[in-house]
Amino acid sequence: MKQFLDFLPLLVFFIIYKIYNIFIASSALIAVSVVILLLKWLLYRTLDKISLLTFFLVAMLGGLTIIFHNPDFIKWKVTIIDSIFSIALLSSYFFMSKSLMQKMLNTQMHLPEIIWRRLDLAWGLFFLFCGVANIYGIFYFSQDAWVDFKVFGLGGLTLLFALLSGFYVFRFISRENN
Repeated sequence: MKQFLDFLPLLVFFIIYKIYNIFIASSALIAVSVVILLLKWLLYRTLDKISLLTFFLVAMLGGLTIIFHNPDFIKWKVTIIDSIFSIALLSSYFFMSKSLMQKMLNTQMHLPEIIWRRLDLAWGLFFLFCGVANIYGIFYFSQDAWVDFKVFGLGGLTLLFALLSGFYVFRFISRENN
């Protein structure tokens, strides 16, 4: 359910963009993000830091897009979020004694420290790649192509990388339990 709630604003943004324009889509993105935050609070009685950070950036950059009638602000949201995730995960890998991924998911999975650290490194590099790819898209794609790239390109890559990470972890867990 949480994954669906996290994906819903992107879906609404995409649909509204295809029907209207990026300014109305940015307004819809902000509105749906408010509703999602409220739903998460009602359902789980807590809001995670990632949801709050994402909402703050959506509201700020979406608002600037609308106020200044400039789509570049909302386009940079992806790179800013991916950069923050990349810096956090790579800092965890290189400078912290405990993996950030382990801190976030330890209650759900129990893995050796080396696996957690590999996940930090892999996801940190993945988010770095996505942030750079988004910058490329901002400067070299038309707005229509950028929206498609953001939803299907980066969204698809993230889903694929999550599946590959799951297969890696599942394979390891299977060996540990035998």
